[in-house]
Amino acid sequence: MHEYIKVLDFGSQYAHLITKRLRLSGYYAEIASPASEIDAFEHTRGIILSGGPASVYEKDVPEFNAAIFDLNIPILGLCYGHQLMCKHYGGTVQKAETGEFGIASLLARKENPSPLFENIDFPSQVWMSHQDEVSVLPAGFECTAYTASCAYAAVQNLEKKRFGLQFHTEVKDTVQGIEILDNFAKFCKTEKTRNTDALLNEIIEDIRRDAKNRSVLLFLSGGVDSTVAFALLNKALGTERVKGLHIDNGFMRKNESALIAERYRSFGFTNFIVEDASDRFLKAVYRETDPQKKRHAVGETFIKVRDEVASKYGLDSDNWLLAQGTLYPDIIESGGTKNAQVIKTHHNRVAGIQELIEKGLIIEPLKDLYKDEVRIIGKRLGLPDALVMRHPFPGPGLSINVLGSNGKLENPSEYKEALAQTSAALTELKKRSTASPSSPALGTEAKGLTDAVTNAKIEGFAETVACIERIGVLPVKSVGVQGDFRTYRFPAVLYTASEDEYADKKAVLQKIQKTFIAAPQLWSGFEHISSQLTNSCEKINRTVWALYEKKDCRLIEGYCDKARLDHIREADTAMMDELRKSSWYAKIFQHLTINLPYAAEDGHCAIVLRPVVSEDVMTARFARLAPHVLLAALERITAFDFIDAVYYDITNKPPATFGWE
Repeated sequence: MHEYIKVLDFGSQYAHLITKRLRLSGYYAEIASPASEIDAFEHTRGIILSGGPASVYEKDVPEFNAAIFDLNIPILGLCYGHQLMCKHYGGTVQKAETGEFGIASLLARKENPSPLFENIDFPSQVWMSHQDEVSVLPAGFECTAYTASCAYAAVQNLEKKRFGLQFHTEVKDTVQGIEILDNFAKFCKTEKTRNTDALLNEIIEDIRRDAKNRSVLLFLSGGVDSTVAFALLNKALGTERVKGLHIDNGFMRKNESALIAERYRSFGFTNFIVEDASDRFLKAVYRETDPQKKRHAVGETFIKVRDEVASKYGLDSDNWLLAQGTLYPDIIESGGTKNAQVIKTHHNRVAGIQELIEKGLIIEPLKDLYKDEVRIIGKRLGLPDALVMRHPFPGPGLSINVLGSNGKLENPSEYKEALAQTSAALTELKKRSTASPSSPALGTEAKGLTDAVTNAKIEGFAETVACIERIGVLPVKSVGVQGDFRTYRFPAVLYTASEDEYADKKAVLQKIQKTFIAAPQLWSGFEHISSQLTNSCEKINRTVWALYEKKDCRLIEGYCDKARLDHIREADTAMMDELRKSSWYAKIFQHLTINLPYAAEDGHCAIVLRPVVSEDVMTARFARLAPHVLLAALERITAFDFIDAVYYDITNKPPATFGWE
């Protein structure tokens, strides 16, 4: 019998990621319900309490069996789990004066050494995503580390074998997070006995068990996930029992469907169908402005087209199951675990799909995996880099990158409030960028922030602030994730040129070059400024840098129609070409081009560039693109007469998601 570390899932975006990190390190780990009975922990060496979207002081908190704290085994609480533990033992938890979303610098209390921090370097970069905090420690607990905005970022009670961390060890941007988890596993006296090489065989056996004697029709988008799922199904069941269905939904990149078919044929795949249903999908999202409704419409149309294709080719439901390349992050963001919030409904989790899942008519061979794991499996199956290392491209394609509007601002007073918040925040940032840490003009919190600003890890703050001429707010909303909650808020926009310079395409290119020279650490400065804005401005969950903007841009009427899709295709092609010409296509995880109904003329648009760096999709940092690559792409994109503005998204995840809706 294996000895496990159990991860109790309170609905965090990252709960499954904790288990993944432990498994990749060689430990046996599994997710369990926080309400599990005590006998479920018979072979458990340690317990980790995940984060979650709830607040421990609310009425409707996730059900938890408090008797778990009576067990004489080590327990580690992360984020919500940290707060729950401290509250249980008599501490105080309350809403933080300033939430933390993104990177923070962790400092150790040297007088209180912790076994979790063995061989950890301080200051240490960690990843925060919380709005509540522990304000009073319970008796018997001591603080082992803190950040500028969080007094009790790490606590422990060694006698009780209890540890609490406000930050997320499991995400890549907590630089030594894996080492901290490994230290906890060592404290639990757990040995590395898990053989990860068996993963591929386990998946193939699961496919054969679930399929039984039936065949499988797979939605084949052409992206990494569905391609690897296709290869797995072929290996498990044979090509005669598997058929891929690639639907050209009209939301593909420029010439994408033809390119996908060509790549599949060149690899040797012959058991796939290409179906042009672009008219059907365009009608399904006609004049739709609500992003969730648009996603539902796209997902349900996939089912309808699938049924029609199945009927045409005689693929009856009694003998043919449906397969999808669903990953675990898709399930989590769709609210797929008991305590999780819906961040955005993925097309593979709409009502029609859920009904098929409940009937046992869906196979999802990758549903427990993350993107990096899928790529490893794809390479083991012999798939070429052209298929495995492609940037992710979702099933709904560009449809979810084209924001819709009826041309009217839904809540003008909320927009004015966002403007006031960002204006005040910029004033405060400018004050902090020039004041010394000991300035009496700064409060305690501001002093801490200024200390952080002067830290070498946040170079470029003062120089970058000096480059900002003004701040604004775009009159559109986008989806974000803050403290495991879905948010739908405005983006702040930073301007580093005058209105006259922005109106002149050559002048603005020159000004951007000068900005990079004036602030050599511009990207680092932007990251800190973006974090401060989203942490301090309630109505903001995203920050963009204005690269180009015509005068008199305004919110206009615009929908996801062929004209705007063609606009985004041209801009996206220009950007992707420049990424491929350089080495940047391989350096970033994914690039998204976003089309906003914001322009100086009707029928025109604004474009947002959103290249991100990530490992597992659950967290990401915006890409610090080389200036010459950015300028080359910008010059090409601004040459299109239908583009009136171009922005660069400088927000990490959290608080923003990859896409905008």
